[in-house]
Amino acid sequence: MIDMNKILDEAIRLDASDVHLICDNKPMLRIIRELTPVRGSEVLTPEDMNEIYDFLVKGNLDKDEIFNKTKRLDMSYEYKDIRLRVNISLADEVPICTLRLIKNELPTYESLGVPDVVRRMMYQPQGLILVTGKTNSGKTTTLNALVNEINENQNKKILTLENPVEYKHRSKKSLIVQKEIGKGRDVLNFSDGVKNSLREDCDILIIGEIRDKETMEAAIEMAESGHLVIGTLHTKSCAETIDRMINFYEVKEQESIKYLLSSLLKLVLSQRLLKGTDGKLVLVPEVMVVDNVVSGVIRKEKLSVSEIEDAIQSNADKGSIGLINSLAKLFVEDKITLEQAKSQIEDKNVEILNRTIMQMKIKR
Repeated sequence: MIDMNKILDEAIRLDASDVHLICDNKPMLRIIRELTPVRGSEVLTPEDMNEIYDFLVKGNLDKDEIFNKTKRLDMSYEYKDIRLRVNISLADEVPICTLRLIKNELPTYESLGVPDVVRRMMYQPQGLILVTGKTNSGKTTTLNALVNEINENQNKKILTLENPVEYKHRSKKSLIVQKEIGKGRDVLNFSDGVKNSLREDCDILIIGEIRDKETMEAAIEMAESGHLVIGTLHTKSCAETIDRMINFYEVKEQESIKYLLSSLLKLVLSQRLLKGTDGKLVLVPEVMVVDNVVSGVIRKEKLSVSEIEDAIQSNADKGSIGLINSLAKLFVEDKITLEQAKSQIEDKNVEILNRTIMQMKIKR
């Protein structure tokens, strides 16, 4: 019989970020990007996986119905005061599970390496701010660290829409309402949650993920009506984020949406995580502060990724930070290797990286 308590205790002890439970494999922990088998564990059988499913779902009929209908389930789970984000899916008709451990203590935005310009933008009275990055780039942690920063320093009503709720916030200087998305939860979908937020007198709306046109439209409507909207997108750069949002729309609608975005979008933070020279994860931020120059590029008939990247690079005085500058700074500070820095950019930009590194070293 599988001992899930033992697996989770080991994950907590070793400060793992994720637990992977897959049939015909030993339970695996992800520790600073590396996969490691749980000490003393056996290969998981189909019977073990069904036991694990029962352990996590706990006989909840709504969750069981969702899984049987959609072949996947996203949910939260609590174990010894540790919150877990759980994904259950199927492989060869057997359940497989991925568990993300959520730390009880939220790190500060400073300790994460988030540039201070991002925190300052949280004081915007209205508009749209986006935190983006690929899967496992730390978007949720950054988003919640910023929510905590607002909660401690501003007198606002904050409404969050999440799937599932990961960090549990307590109201401090602000009033916080957290809603979980999904059948049998607080709100059926992100779009409905955003639309209803217009009637809830919130000052700041947090959208856990903008994944479709309907949610994007509702977020824009919320920002237009005088609220600050902060959301996440699965994109790997600031320029790709703009492209993704525009491509939610048909070609005939894109001109009008470009004008809306150019006026409502205030900042995009695109982040990556690399394993640093000290063995810990290092945040690599790219920050685009949307000023008149960037707005002009967004409004152009043909969106140019290179023009957006150039605008970011040349807009440092407004707080923008280009990817190359971030990588160069981390290398000069001996936090990452030169090979790691080069691996994050196209070959044509390696010479620019080298020049940036030399300039930073001279200034030091």
